[in-house]
Amino acid sequence: MLQRELGEIFQREAPGKYGGALITVTKVSVTRDLSIARVFVSLFATRDKSALLETIKSHGGEIRYNLGKRIKYQVRHIPQLDFFEDDSLDYIEKIDDLLNHN
Repeated sequence: MLQRELGEIFQREAPGKYGGALITVTKVSVTRDLSIARVFVSLFATRDKSALLETIKSHGGEIRYNLGKRIKYQVRHIPQLDFFEDDSLDYIEKIDDLLNHN
């Protein structure tokens, strides 16, 4: 549920707030006490992924607020959001390029 809702938030806000970058939520893992959600995002159509990730982190409170408005009746507590880059697609692409060049 968190992954879906966060994905929709990024889909609606990304073009305006994040310089037209494509942000995809690939995985969300929540701690046992549901206080922290680790959000893994794939970042596309941007030159500086680390700067974009920092921008996302700086808007974390606003993203959490928007998430809270969407799921307030489904959970008791809105978890704190920690954002991480999911570079698994880049890794797969790199391996694919290496295999195709040999």
